[in-house]
Amino acid sequence: MPSYADFFLPNNSRNMIAYIEGKLAHKDPAYVVIDVHGVGYEIKISLQTYSALQDGSEKCKLFTYLSIREDAHVLFGFKDLDEKSLFLDLLSVSGIGANTALVMLSSMSSGEIRTALVNEDVKTIQSIKGIGAKTAQRAIIELKDKLKKEHLLGSSAGGTTTTSFAASGSSKVKAEALAALVTLGIPKNVAEKSIEAILKKEGDNLTVEQLIKLALR
Repeated sequence: MPSYADFFLPNNSRNMIAYIEGKLAHKDPAYVVIDVHGVGYEIKISLQTYSALQDGSEKCKLFTYLSIREDAHVLFGFKDLDEKSLFLDLLSVSGIGANTALVMLSSMSSGEIRTALVNEDVKTIQSIKGIGAKTAQRAIIELKDKLKKEHLLGSSAGGTTTTSFAASGSSKVKAEALAALVTLGIPKNVAEKSIEAILKKEGDNLTVEQLIKLALR
C-alpha cells in the first residue's frame, strides 16, 4: 500500500490535488464524474483506468494531476499510482502533452509502454496515433535509463490487467467510442472513418475499449 508521501511523487510533478475520492456519478471511456459531497468533478481518464472502474455508483478514488492552462484547468485521473507515475514521465518529454500522454496510456498498458521504451522499440511507440518518429525517439532517449533504474530498484513495470465489458448493441459501442476519441482530441470525421473501417474489417463484436484502442493505432 502506498504511503502518504507517495501521493506526491517526484518534486517536479507535485500537484495541488493529489487524489479525489467520492461516488462515481458518471463513467465514460474518456472521462468520469466523481461526486464529492454534492460537487461533481469531471476527470479525464485513460482506457486503463476506465477498465479498472466498475459500473454503478460505487465509491472510488482516483489519483489526479491538474493541468493548468490559460484557457482551462483540466483534471486527469488514474486508478493507481503506477499509471500516474508513467503519465508524469511521459509529460516530461518535450513534444508530449497531457492529451497525448493519455492517448498513449489508452493505446497500450503501462507495462507495454515501459517495455517499448526500455527496449528502444521506436516502431511500437510510433504506432500510437499522434506520435511521430522524432517524438518516439525522444521519449526513448529521455526515459529509457530512468525506467531501467526504476525497474532495478524494484518498481513495478508490469502492465495493468484490463477487463472488457459487454456492450449492448454495436450502435452504442460506436457512439461511445466516437465520443471518447473526440474527447481525446481526434477530429470527429477522422474518428468516424477510422471506426467504420475497423468495424468493417473486424466485425461488430468489439467492445468500446477494443474499438478505441484500434482507432488509436
